[in-house]
This record gives sequence, structure tokens and C-alpha cells, in this order.
Amino acid sequence: MHTRTLALAAATALAATGLTLPIAATASAAPAAAPATPLAADFNGDGYDDLFVGVPSATVGGKAKAGAVSVVFGGEDGPGPHSVRRITQATVEVPGTPEAGDRFGGAVVAAHVDDDKYADLVIGAPGEDLSDSGSAADDDKTDAGSVTVLYGTGDGFALANTAARGAKSQDAYGNALVAADFTGDTDVDLAIGGKDQIVGNFNPLAADTKPLMSDRMGGRAPVMTTGDFDNDGLDDLALGYYTKNQPYTQSHIRLYGWNKDEGSMGNFWNNSNGAANALAAGDFNGDGFDDLALGDCREIADENIDDPCGPEELTKGGAIHIRFGDANGSFGWEQQTFNQDTAGMPGVAETGDGFGDALAVADIDADGHDDLIAGAPGEAIGGAAKAGSVTVLKGGEMGLLDPAGAANAGTVAYQQNSPGILGVAEAGDLFGAALAFGDHNGDGARDLSVAAPGENSAAGGVWDLPGAKAGGSVVTPNSIGLPVSLDPPAYGAVLGH
Repeated sequence: MHTRTLALAAATALAATGLTLPIAATASAAPAAAPATPLAADFNGDGYDDLFVGVPSATVGGKAKAGAVSVVFGGEDGPGPHSVRRITQATVEVPGTPEAGDRFGGAVVAAHVDDDKYADLVIGAPGEDLSDSGSAADDDKTDAGSVTVLYGTGDGFALANTAARGAKSQDAYGNALVAADFTGDTDVDLAIGGKDQIVGNFNPLAADTKPLMSDRMGGRAPVMTTGDFDNDGLDDLALGYYTKNQPYTQSHIRLYGWNKDEGSMGNFWNNSNGAANALAAGDFNGDGFDDLALGDCREIADENIDDPCGPEELTKGGAIHIRFGDANGSFGWEQQTFNQDTAGMPGVAETGDGFGDALAVADIDADGHDDLIAGAPGEAIGGAAKAGSVTVLKGGEMGLLDPAGAANAGTVAYQQNSPGILGVAEAGDLFGAALAFGDHNGDGARDLSVAAPGENSAAGGVWDLPGAKAGGSVVTPNSIGLPVSLDPPAYGAVLGH
């Protein structure tokens, strides 16, 4: 095992961020034993999950919004005091060249593509210009987009390859990414968001993509997650998108699964007229079947049908709508809907809160019921508009609500004015805009990453909360020595998962 270290200019960084961080050792001991199963985001194989952040607005070599990915290696003291790697298209291993507007890091996901113990980093660059000739001087596919796989090694990273190239201008391949085993062959597959389409790569070792679905998506990246929603033992793709007046208004949540007979992904469930800003899968009631959480769920296209996101009054401030899996394959018949006005829920539902705009799932207390973390980046804290908050919702036998319809005991909210949370809640921080989980300190518990991309005039930052509880540390561009540029990095706006 290699121990990576980084000497941080702590006093300078803290003064610049306005935050108080604990002083940590510059080196850390490896865990007593490496985990039997490789960690999801351990890129250097040292037994600690690593924090990875897409920074698509980063300036590289004077090229505005060329984009970068920041990898902050985990260790005994969590992410930050150990080692950091900044990856761009100027990095030796990475294909391509930094160009203005590439937005490299527009989406990032970890996956074990080559089946070794090192996690690999999958990176989208939706603004990448491409050429059929292969000549950088002959670009003829503007914003076609691309996806790169960068392979982990004991020293951090090694070789890379291109996993997707947009077929035409404005395809924007890589504006969203998920990784899973859709086909059941034990190899990693990718679902890649593009403009008005999603393509699949069932062999990420090559740039071989196949259409999965296409529809008008309003110019937005599709919202995606994965889980086994039809109980066939294979990962399925959940996706959401909507349009307004382009040329018609529509909104959809859809599930796609692998059809072995046809050798392709097929649509098997729909929630028409419902839209969500985030999706997450988990077993919230502990029955062994995957459930789907729809964050900030609301109706876009009103066609006088039953409310697709539950009771309409619960959509104020952002509704979280749960569709439960079940043994007979009738996915989604059992439902729960709640917002910040639900009994036992911290806070008050207010227009613009964005409750559920970001979601993350883990069984924090190891009780057999997955817990759901919901970001509300638009939440006002005192007089600070859009300061943001996160709510940790406990799973239980009936899901995320108890028999009386209230939030389960132990549900708690955090914001920057909460005891033990570093910093101060300020207008525009957007605390909770992105969320992720990883065991960054190697103690076997899941640590919650909370992004606040508006922190310090959009410099941004990511809070590491060990065990999803108050405490921990903060990673900011200054604290890890990222280059200063005129473009605010909004660090944390794209959080790897």
C-alpha cells in the first residue's frame, strides 16, 4: 500500500475560507486490514474511499470552462489532509486537449471497469468538440461531448481510454452518467446522458455506444439512478426528464431494464406527468426490494389525472415521493409522499426550498433499513436566502414514515448554523446542492459529503460528515491548493458518486 501525503498551507487556507478546520496529520496509517470487497471509490487501493468532485467551470491553461476533476484522497483523518490530484485533459494519461467550453468533469462516477481492486474514474465532457478526421484543427462536431475512463492504480491513476464520443454537434454526451451491470455479465455498463437522448456503453473499454432512448428533455441533462426495480436480479435504469412548450409540455419518470431475448434495454414502467430533480434507489422498508425516491417531485404536464407525485398540497417547497418495490413485481403501487410540513420533519415547507433537489442513500445505522438524505439548497436560514440545509431521514418497517404518517424517530436536519457543522449559513451558499456517500476515514461507517457550491462567492466547498452526523471537516478550493482563476469554480456543484 502507498500512503499519499500533502502538506497543506493550513493557516492561509483557513483565512481565505473563513472556516475553522481541525489540524490533521500530514500522513495517515493504513487501516488494519483492507476490505474484502473493493471500495466503490478507492482509486489508489489504500482502503479508504476518495472524494471526487467535477469542476466543469475550471479554467485550464487559460481556457475558460475547459474543466477539471478534483480527487481528494481519503485517509485516517478523512479527505483533505492526505493527497490531492487535479485531473484535466492536459493530464498525461487523459485523451484530448483542454479547450474553452469542454466542461470536462460535467459528470463524474466511480466504477470498477477493469475488475481490479482499484476503482476507476468515469468523466463526462459534454462540451467537447470532436472531428471525424481526428485532427484538433478540423473540429466539425461542436459540443458533441465525450466520456473518458481513467483507471485507478496504487499510485492514483494510470492509463485512460475514451468510452463515448458524440455522433453529431450538440449531442452533449457526458452531461449525466451512471454505472451498473445492466446485462448481468458481471462487467460494468454505462448509461450516458446527452441532449434529448441517453446512450449505453456495454463495453467501456471501447467507445462503442448504442441508443437507449430519445425524447425532448428541455435542454437539461436527464436525471438518472440505478436499482433492481423488477426483481430479476439485474440492475435497471431509472430516469427522469421534462419539457415545457418544446413544442409541447411533458414530464416522465421511466424505468428501463435489460431484455435478454432482444439484447437491449426496454421500458417497463412509467410515471407520466411527474418530474423530479433527483432520483435515488434504496430499500427503505427493509423488505429486500429496491424502492425509488423522487426528489422535489411535482407535476409538470397537468392532464387531469391522479397526482403523479402524491397529494398536490405536499409539493410545496419540494415533495419527496417514494415508490416501493414488492415481491410480485408490481413496482410502485405502494407509495409515500412527504415534505417539510409533514409531522416530525424538521423545518417548514416554503416555496423555493428545493427539498429533495439532491438525494443520497445509505443504511447509516446498519439496522437493515436504508436511510435517505435530502438536500434543500434553496432553504432560507434566518434571513439568509438559499443558505441551504440537509435532512437525514431514517428508514423503518413502513419506509420513511411511521404508522401515524410522521417522519421516523431520529430524523434530523443540518445546516451551517447547526452545532458541530463548520462555517456560517450565508445567503446563496446552497448547502445541500449535491450529496454523496463514501467511507473516507476507513472506520467502516458511511460518511456523508454535502456540497455548498455557492460558498464564499461561488468558490464552493464540500463538507465531510462522518457517519452522516455533525462534525468532520470541509474541503474548499483554497484548502487543497486549486489554481485561482477569474471563473468561480463552484466546487461541489458536481459531486462524484
